[in-house]
Amino acid sequence: MSEFMKQANSLVLSAKDLAKTYGHGLSAVEVLKGINLDVAPSEKVAIIGSSGSGKSTLLHLLGGLDIPSAGSVVLAGLNLNNLPVAKLDQLRNQSLGFIYQFHHLLDEFSAQENVALPLRIRGLSYEESMDRASKILKSVGLAARELHTPGELSGGERQRVAVARALVGNPACVLADEPTGNLDTETADSVFDLMLDVAREQGTAFVIVTHDPIRAKRCDRILHLERGILKNVAA
Repeated sequence: MSEFMKQANSLVLSAKDLAKTYGHGLSAVEVLKGINLDVAPSEKVAIIGSSGSGKSTLLHLLGGLDIPSAGSVVLAGLNLNNLPVAKLDQLRNQSLGFIYQFHHLLDEFSAQENVALPLRIRGLSYEESMDRASKILKSVGLAARELHTPGELSGGERQRVAVARALVGNPACVLADEPTGNLDTETADSVFDLMLDVAREQGTAFVIVTHDPIRAKRCDRILHLERGILKNVAA
């Protein structure tokens, strides 16, 4: 357990009155309005909404990748607004994982090296980082592909590597932005199944932005982002 998680309460992630506005005066665009969101350990939360509704912006704020215009985000018991950059970077590295629609793997690195990268950034030794990367790749069914570069992997395999990279640091929460949006139906189902299995087995929380209502229904909660307001979707 990281030093940050020792300070955390029962919530992994909490956003209070979160707002984001771009521009000023007459040109100002209010993208998010007073968002409130609590995420518990191992909980799977789906966020749906039309293109341009601010879903990615919300994930960026939850992950400390952007600064809110108002409100706060508390991750592992710490308010992101109050952290210096170095501390925020450290907290993100230890407590969050990120998965995007496109894998964003480094082409010149093997699957194992790509997965080990967050641990190397954390300061772990090369040997330990590579060993942990190898173990997590085995758990996502890629033991035989760990020495292959992204160009030698299929789309589904690349996304599994991205999932492994997000999970290798044992994060409290993974933020996933359309993680299966670039995959065919069968492969997307496989990757989504993998994420749900991890949530159940490791207690990792997931906040998943998706356009797919069928996959969203497999999560514990569905939230709809519309005109900057986040609303619960009735079961």
